[in-house]
Amino acid sequence: MTEPGKASDRLIVGLDLPSVDAAQKIVRDLDGVCTFYKVGYRLAFAGGLEFARDLAAEGKKVFLDLKLLDIDNTVAEGVESIVKLGVTMLTLHAYPKAMRAAVEAARGSDLCLLGVTVLTSMDQQDLVEAGYQYEPHALVMRRAEQARAAGMGGVVCAASEAHAVRGIVGSDMAVVTPGIRPAGAAHGDQKRVMTPAAAIRAGSSHLVVARPIVAAPDPRAAAQSILDEMATAA
Repeated sequence: MTEPGKASDRLIVGLDLPSVDAAQKIVRDLDGVCTFYKVGYRLAFAGGLEFARDLAAEGKKVFLDLKLLDIDNTVAEGVESIVKLGVTMLTLHAYPKAMRAAVEAARGSDLCLLGVTVLTSMDQQDLVEAGYQYEPHALVMRRAEQARAAGMGGVVCAASEAHAVRGIVGSDMAVVTPGIRPAGAAHGDQKRVMTPAAAIRAGSSHLVVARPIVAAPDPRAAAQSILDEMATAA
C-alpha cells in the first residue's frame, strides 16, 4: 500500500469544485501530469458520483472523500454500493464499529478504506468544544490504533502526525495527509499543515492538495511544482 512509486501516484488532486464541468476542465488541464483525484462533498452532490465512476472507468484513481458515519448496517450498505463505482479509496470517520462494518462490506474488493482521525481544520479548542477529552495528537494516535485493529487500508491524518502514525500502523497501511501547502501558500481554514516534501519525509504515502492546484492561475504548473518537490523527498 505504501510503496514509494512515482510522485504522480502519490499526489491526490482535490477536485473541490462546484460542478462536473469545472472538474472535467481541471482533469483535462492536468492530463499527463496527474492521475489521482479526490471527489468530496461539494462535487459529489453536484453529479460527482457518476463523474467518479467515469474517471475510474478511464483508468484514473479516485479518492472518494465522503467520511461515512452511521449505524453499522447503513455504513455496510453504503460501502457495498461504493465498491461498484470502481474507486480506489474511500473515507469514513474512524469510529471502531463503523470501520469494522465497512471492512466486512468491502472484503474481497480492491477498495482501500481510510479512517479519518482528526480533521486538519481542528485544533485543541475545537475538540474541547465538540466534547472530546483528548488533545488532537492523542486522539489521532488512538484512532490510528483502532483503524489498524479493524483491518482498515489506511488512515487520514495531518502530515505533522504522519511519523507517529506510521509507527503505529506499520509500513503496509496508507497514511493519507491533507492540509498540504507549498511554501508561501495561504493556509486557508487548515490549522495543521506541512509542505509536500516534509510530508513525504514524515511518512505520508499520499498527499491531498486542492486549492493550491485547482485555484492556481496555471493548475498544471502548480501540480508539476508540487510533484517535483515530492520527488526530491521520495
